[in-house]
Amino acid sequence: MKIVICGVSGFVGSGMKVFFESRGDEVVALSIRSGMSAETVAKKLEGSDVLINLAGANILGRWTKSYKEILRNSRLETTETLVEALSLCESPPHTLLNASAVGIYDSYHQHDEFSSHFGDDFLASLAQDWEYAAFKAQSDVTRVCAMRFGVVYGRRGGAMAKMLTPFKIGLGGKMGDGFQMISWIHLDDLIRAAAFLIDHKEIKGGVNFTSPEPISNMAQTKTMGQILHRPTFFDLPEWVVKLVFGEGSSVMLDSKEVYPRVLQDAGFAFRYPTFDSALEEIVRVPD
Repeated sequence: MKIVICGVSGFVGSGMKVFFESRGDEVVALSIRSGMSAETVAKKLEGSDVLINLAGANILGRWTKSYKEILRNSRLETTETLVEALSLCESPPHTLLNASAVGIYDSYHQHDEFSSHFGDDFLASLAQDWEYAAFKAQSDVTRVCAMRFGVVYGRRGGAMAKMLTPFKIGLGGKMGDGFQMISWIHLDDLIRAAAFLIDHKEIKGGVNFTSPEPISNMAQTKTMGQILHRPTFFDLPEWVVKLVFGEGSSVMLDSKEVYPRVLQDAGFAFRYPTFDSALEEIVRVPD
């Protein structure tokens, strides 16, 4: 297949590129610069089989007014350009996989894809607007799936790269009260799930990209201490996290208990269903 990836240089995108090329697919990197016309983008999409849109500024950070604009524009403007470009293609890709996030859900319920309990904060609104923009591409020719990513863990990048260092030197600890649930996914399973969606053309709409076993921050902290053989006494109080990240602290402190019902019902098998199995793979010394 010919797979176009927008956002191929990131942690997820680079992993996808390696995976798809290793199985013989042609991967085309697409970078949409400010002011690029839909006509120009359409020429790059013409005749391709799959479009994967991962573009967007890093959600982890201090959400100043200006950074919120960057977060929104980097997602919505890119997606709107892609959707317009798809409408101009004579032979558009049959599948659009568009990134989204479990931040679309509220923090007070358990969620699968049939949950109607969406959040009302900035991140939830951003995810809803992002999906709304992407679903405009849905047609008789192109189906759209919104990949609602949990926290992505893997080797050499992502959230785990930031977490491991303090834990390895004995400065790890829970964040806030530690009771917040974390919905996460190993990078390998995320990539395999994307390939699964490409092959299962009956699936469309929102799809949770999370492991079947979410974990509390407290349990995650304990597991990291046990596997790394390090103490975990250096807790980060909620007020410190909020002082550093402001409103952006919600990414770390809000609870998200999300389950991948669509993937599991369709027969997808997770290689790393538990946090223990994922962490052991990540910290294992390469052969």
